[in-house]
Amino acid sequence: MSKPRLILGSGSPRRLELLAQIGVTPDDVRPPDVDESPLKSELPRDYCRRITRVKVEATKTGDGEIALCADTTVALGRRIMGNPADREEADQFLRLLMGRRHRVITAIAVKSGTRIWERDVVNSVKLKRLSDAEIAAYLDSKDWQGKAGGYAIQGPAGAFIPWIEGSFTAVMGLPVHETAQLLIAAGYPVLEGWS
Repeated sequence: MSKPRLILGSGSPRRLELLAQIGVTPDDVRPPDVDESPLKSELPRDYCRRITRVKVEATKTGDGEIALCADTTVALGRRIMGNPADREEADQFLRLLMGRRHRVITAIAVKSGTRIWERDVVNSVKLKRLSDAEIAAYLDSKDWQGKAGGYAIQGPAGAFIPWIEGSFTAVMGLPVHETAQLLIAAGYPVLEGWS
């Protein structure tokens, strides 16, 4: 049986880098266009799982293709903090998160035919207290754009994070251990040819 074609349903360069760590290169990238608005009273973990499932169901695949999708959500209590709309919202997110622990939830889903395999990983992260100058410099860097909660641990904001509990790669946007397990379950070889 030939190896299935892997379709990545995400435009995230970080997810491509993380897949490369486990010897996986998608055959195509097809980010689906889905409404990521939270439902009324939806809890962050439920939201993240639902959006990931909607993404994988919306990713077009043909015979011999499997789809991989993921979503990362930052949660402060019951509050869902997605990608900030603008600099002002990014500033607001950073001020809410600083000096506190929050959760970073990443859900992943793999689809082969009509079957879907799903997992989610919940991490705790602490952002240090930030000065106005640190916030302004970070916002000027524009690294907050397109990042859940307005920061990325693998970028300059890594200097603001003294502590995490959980999976570093999940905080980045794709838990490689869980992703490898789902791909293998779906019949996609991981670390093929590595000795």
